[in-house]
Amino acid sequence: MAQPSPRKRIWGWFFFDWASQPYNTLLLTFIFGPYVTQVLGDGTAAQTAWGFGIGAAGVVIAVLAPVLGALADTGGNRLRWIWGFSALFVIGSGMLWFAEPNDFDLYRTLFFFALGLIGMEFATIFTNAMLPDLGPRDQIGKLSGNGWAFGYVGGLVTLVIMLTLFAESGDSGRTMIGLPPILGLDPAQLEGTRFVGPLTALWYAVFMIPFFLWVRDPRPVKAPQGALGLALRDLRGTLKGLPRTPSLFAYLASSMFYRDGLNGMYAFGGIYAAGVLGWSVVDVGIFGISAIIAGAVFAVIGGRADSAFGPKPVITACILLLTLVAVGIVLVSPTSVFGVAVPEGSPAPDVAFYVFGATIGAAGGALQSASRTMMVRQADPARMTEAFGLYALAGKATSFLAPTLIGFATWVSGSQQIGVAPLIGLFVIGLFLLVWVKPDGDRAA
Repeated sequence: MAQPSPRKRIWGWFFFDWASQPYNTLLLTFIFGPYVTQVLGDGTAAQTAWGFGIGAAGVVIAVLAPVLGALADTGGNRLRWIWGFSALFVIGSGMLWFAEPNDFDLYRTLFFFALGLIGMEFATIFTNAMLPDLGPRDQIGKLSGNGWAFGYVGGLVTLVIMLTLFAESGDSGRTMIGLPPILGLDPAQLEGTRFVGPLTALWYAVFMIPFFLWVRDPRPVKAPQGALGLALRDLRGTLKGLPRTPSLFAYLASSMFYRDGLNGMYAFGGIYAAGVLGWSVVDVGIFGISAIIAGAVFAVIGGRADSAFGPKPVITACILLLTLVAVGIVLVSPTSVFGVAVPEGSPAPDVAFYVFGATIGAAGGALQSASRTMMVRQADPARMTEAFGLYALAGKATSFLAPTLIGFATWVSGSQQIGVAPLIGLFVIGLFLLVWVKPDGDRAA
């Protein structure tokens, strides 16, 4: 069988971002999260439950991610792992169809949502580890940015499909363009909106085909005897040696906090807008379109800035922007904007939140792209999958922290606005720790 060309391998790798992004766009942020708020009828209760549910999934990911990465580096085929976690993605997202409004089981819904999220996150570990194999070092930032932008476009396309053909707008039972949900879906049972789960699963299954056809893995196919024990021993050695690689150590710690803050914004943006500003699923979806477009554009711009100046300045600028947005979100409500009272029905709070959304999209796209480029610079090339397992650990070791803090702060205060305040602290800590990160890692020392 002929080997795919380097260009096809790159495009195949891009297609993972295209295929998987709807889990973040449709399920985590803009459609399914607000749907849960709508079904529960209480934004504070939804934000609390969402926080604890995503936090539990984060604990599972944090515990297993570095072990799986070490095992793959020791003797596993990365593509085989991606196949397995893709199955979890499809099952978890597809089963969200059964989150019926009249027989809503919150625990079952959170279980399948978490199952799909775990599948997506673990598959991402192995695909991210393939990044340095795609091109020369000076092109990695550009490739990462282009891949992230391509993923955002995939998320945008699926969001437009949901809003125009499936998701019911308010009490009308029709979509954003005035059509009843297609495929004969019953708007009284919110089947159009619930189709977001099966759509996410189908989209992933179809668009992972180019990935599996064109991407090749140079790792050995057959694992050596005792691979798990060897992987655990290597991982233990890597963890013990982290203090001897201070730049890598500082970067993992920094990214632990700032990525948790960003994920908190993504996970709770839709629920916050629905609960505080009273937006419908379609309103949140339109808000999402502007955020995704900004994310796609600035992922490309950030990728080029990354290739020209390195990832650290890009990461620093993005964290500063996101910190300002986190402060702004706490200061916007239906009755005031930045502490200034506005008349009832004023569009100012909505406009401010649209600006926040576009800024989160822009800074978030560039930040995530530059972050995985920075990980390539910090990691040992011979242990790249393990490094991205540690990167996932850094992203998930405290991933329960943002949603749990938000859930707890919301529960204690009874306010969604005060509930998101912990995000400010997470960004500030991440920015502070970034000071000790060397642009080219410990090898530059």
